[in-house]
Amino acid sequence: MRIEANVLRAYWVAVITLAVAGIGFYGLIRQFNVYLSKERVELRRPLDAVPTQIGRWQRLGADTSYTDILLEELGTRSYLDRVYAIEGDPKTALHVHVAYYTGTIDAVPHIPERCWAVGGLELTQNSTATTLEIDRSKWQPSKADGYFVSNVIDSVTADIEAVTMPRGDVVATTIEFQDPKAPRIRQVGGYFFIANGKLESTSYGVRQAAFNLTDRYAYYCKIQITKKGQVEEDDGSLIGPFKEQSTQLLSVLLPEVMRCLPDWPEWEAKGRADTEGRADTEGRADTEGRVDANPAEPSAQRDIDSNADVAASVKSGMQKS
Repeated sequence: MRIEANVLRAYWVAVITLAVAGIGFYGLIRQFNVYLSKERVELRRPLDAVPTQIGRWQRLGADTSYTDILLEELGTRSYLDRVYAIEGDPKTALHVHVAYYTGTIDAVPHIPERCWAVGGLELTQNSTATTLEIDRSKWQPSKADGYFVSNVIDSVTADIEAVTMPRGDVVATTIEFQDPKAPRIRQVGGYFFIANGKLESTSYGVRQAAFNLTDRYAYYCKIQITKKGQVEEDDGSLIGPFKEQSTQLLSVLLPEVMRCLPDWPEWEAKGRADTEGRADTEGRADTEGRVDANPAEPSAQRDIDSNADVAASVKSGMQKS
């Protein structure tokens, strides 16, 4: 029985310790404005609202629609799968894939390194970081610190909208594969991410940018461009043509995509306002708690004074008698 009592005592000590630690941990989280889970940030408009013609680039064929099985593998229903070509020329065709994720940290986007190898293609060029020097000549400083805006003309209404552009450089993770049955047929893929208004080249960068512990809201968007074609030599490569054409396309495509994504400076401001509002609410609650505790003191003092008056009255009566 003594051993059982010791075990029971240890059990309750452990339970109480865990409860106190949990309460303390929760208090620290609130004190330092840490958000372990992220709230959703919806798109401003669907991704398929991106115009089918942007500058010289025109859509080839219809957009690809995914089955429910593919959507489950993709991890989102917010996507765009489209082919663009310069003035509709198939020789310049680039396959564009955009996928949007929000409110989750576990979704892992599909990347060529995994998908193409599983599909039977053979690696010819290891993944490398390729900087795409997109045209920023029309970008202007934004009112929000650290951001730039680009004017986008609506293809239907002709209205001009200043769209916030992402911070950083477009550095795409680029990789090349070949068809083992036709080695000169190459397929190059380059992808990058936009996470909470910042450009990132890898999924690791996404986790750091989009899931900052002090951010209440989070999103990220993957943009992938693929080029398929034939090289003249066995040791040839499509990397060069891919880089040139992708840079041209992204210069006009990126502002249209950003027009669909959340305006991150607005969400940053909202997050700060939410944090300040919570701090003010908790501050008022503490103040009210202290104020509510004070009235009890005069009430108690009145009871003491009343009792003292009664005692004095009784004493006086006894002395008279």
